[in-house]
Amino acid sequence: MSKILIIDDEVQIRSLLARMLGLEGYEVCQAGDCKTAIKQLEAQSPDVALCDVFLPDGNGVDLVLNIKKTAPNVEVILLTAHGNIPDGVQAIKNGAFDYITKGDDNNKIIPLISRAVEKAKMNVRLEKLEKKVGQMYSFDSILGESKTLKDAVLLAQKVSVTDVPVLLTGETGTGKEVFAQAIHYNSKRSKQNFVAVNCSSFSKELLESEMFGHRAGSFTGALKDKKGLFEEANNGTIFLDEIGEMAFELQAKLLRILETGEYIKIGDTKPTRVNVRIIAATNRNLQEEIKAGRFREDLFYRLSVFQVHLPALRERAGDIKILATAFAKSFSEKLSYAINEMTPAFLQALEQQPWKGNIRELRNVIERSLIVCEGGRLDVCDLPLEIQNTHYECSDDTAGSFELAAMERRHIARVLEYTKGNKTEAARLLKIGLTTLYRKIEEYKI
Repeated sequence: MSKILIIDDEVQIRSLLARMLGLEGYEVCQAGDCKTAIKQLEAQSPDVALCDVFLPDGNGVDLVLNIKKTAPNVEVILLTAHGNIPDGVQAIKNGAFDYITKGDDNNKIIPLISRAVEKAKMNVRLEKLEKKVGQMYSFDSILGESKTLKDAVLLAQKVSVTDVPVLLTGETGTGKEVFAQAIHYNSKRSKQNFVAVNCSSFSKELLESEMFGHRAGSFTGALKDKKGLFEEANNGTIFLDEIGEMAFELQAKLLRILETGEYIKIGDTKPTRVNVRIIAATNRNLQEEIKAGRFREDLFYRLSVFQVHLPALRERAGDIKILATAFAKSFSEKLSYAINEMTPAFLQALEQQPWKGNIRELRNVIERSLIVCEGGRLDVCDLPLEIQNTHYECSDDTAGSFELAAMERRHIARVLEYTKGNKTEAARLLKIGLTTLYRKIEEYKI
């Protein structure tokens, strides 16, 4: 039930409003002055405050500021016997939901309160969502106990409170975007947009249009003006993944943003100004790229004001069990399938892998293993075949279970069962071509 706080020094008006709101199904609490109102606010946690402008110990317009400071999610509607424009304007500036005149606007009160209650509840949902996002992208969400990882996290934490550009280095799949998000959501820009773009996913022309935008008619197909990703990220953070893949010509444009905060859109003549923090990432050695003439040296020094190197998974093998457990828990919740155990052989097989794809590859392997797992126990037999070929010890001692063809048939059948016969999705999970999958289905008579 929604709760309304009525703040008015006239007992008769409070009683009338309380009766009216009670009939509408609202729970009501009351206060006759500013001091009592703040106490009721803390004790009752109302959704909306219906407040008179003239109170014995203060002014309702000023009280709005105190209410918003004490309970930011509460919406305030001001009531006055003698409305005037300056008070109304100031009330809205102070954060009031609305400002209405007693008597003339009585028929508006109930619908207005209904809208204010809805907004107050939305404020609460938004606050919970922001907390959830903050927890999701906090540095605590980066799993691992190895010293190399903890050193990287410590550096990222230190730089997050500043506004300097950051360069994240490390192999593909080491979690560079996770680090970039953690830096953003722990910075003063956390309430603004975080925009990620993979520089290797676009051609030079398309990347320029996506990043910087264009004017209508600037090239064939440009039918209307387009905002670029830098504009979308204004006052927030832009994450440029695989920066080493960016075309040499575009690097000059990026350098200008770093130096002046402005750039010129395709087909435009006037510069566009932005206030953006840049976090870049690469799996290449940019010093070697500079020597080869593929990367600007001046851009490198502007981007790498602060560098954080992310260790490869093989350099932190002790963290594999922690990560595997977390991934298994996450996927089991999605699949509504409880995983009670990971056998020592299963974990040993994981720890002995080279993990060229790092955390991303491990995550994929755990997902695939859960799909074929039976009995809530992850064993070597549940691992993808390319790993099983080197770690064939399995608790299933049924004759024939060690034959490669039998293992492969069972594996494919389980994946197809999981995808409900969707062969394209099955081929993706199995990491084989669709044609190969059809051939094996026919070969094994699945």
